[in-house]
Amino acid sequence: ITMRSGYLSVVNLPGSGLRHFPADSHLWSWLEQQGHDFDVLTDEDLHSEGVDAIKDYKVVLTPAHPEYHTPQTLDALQAYIQQGGRLMYLGGNGFYWKVAVSEAHPGAVEIRRGEGGIRAWAAEPGEYYNSFDGSYGGMWRRNDRPPQQLCGVGFTAQGLLEGSYYRRTAASYQPDYQWIFEGIEEDIIGNFGLSGGGAAGFELDRADPRLGTPANAVVLASSEQHQAHFVVVPEELLTHVSTWTGAPPEELIRADMVYFETANGGAVFSVGSICYCGSLPWNNCDNNISRLTDNVLRRFRDS
Repeated sequence: ITMRSGYLSVVNLPGSGLRHFPADSHLWSWLEQQGHDFDVLTDEDLHSEGVDAIKDYKVVLTPAHPEYHTPQTLDALQAYIQQGGRLMYLGGNGFYWKVAVSEAHPGAVEIRRGEGGIRAWAAEPGEYYNSFDGSYGGMWRRNDRPPQQLCGVGFTAQGLLEGSYYRRTAASYQPDYQWIFEGIEEDIIGNFGLSGGGAAGFELDRADPRLGTPANAVVLASSEQHQAHFVVVPEELLTHVSTWTGAPPEELIRADMVYFETANGGAVFSVGSICYCGSLPWNNCDNNISRLTDNVLRRFRDS
């Protein structure tokens, strides 16, 4: 997570070599170059202050990898969009693990990696409950709050830090969504970038109505042609050849770009990929991912 100048957190040539927290510089450098004024709030701010921390902002953007959340941060984001706020989820693997914090141990975050999920270690039997707050830990999906309920997409597949592209869907050409793609003629978008060489990569999210993707959500684009090392997350698999959705595993290896509107003029735009922000500054920000994101941000900000 170091921000030390000249330090590469991952060997990713010819990309930027940045991952996790340092890779967020792809987003804020793009915001600065495009002339967007912005403030930075931490997860701790959102947990402590709730929706009051963000209620006066027209738009809230996430960085590339907002994976860990408390009930309070999810409640704040959900309240924000229901009150008319606009959320741009510009990453992947977001809102995945439930975590707990404690005033008695400031700065500490507790996580119980139980019951499935792609994880670095597995909780032992009897250790699925948080000691900080006594609640059941693990994935938010196992706690009846899949990411799809908040942002329309949720974690579906993972591979190395290598990216592919999105292909626009037929729905994206409908008049209601032309403002999103204004100035973009290509059917394929994001086949470039400083993170893995493409906008769709590393960890991917997809839409799924059975997990809470709103009925009015539209999939604007989906990624294709991911490398052979990409795998479906364990919670989607029933056997090595079948998934709980009924679709073949390979069909679940994709990032979906989703847009939907909420109550009181709110809206959500989600990209479902950790590598997405790495494509924003590509070619000095002169590219179709940059143009698309700018179209959405300006509409959300100005309407």
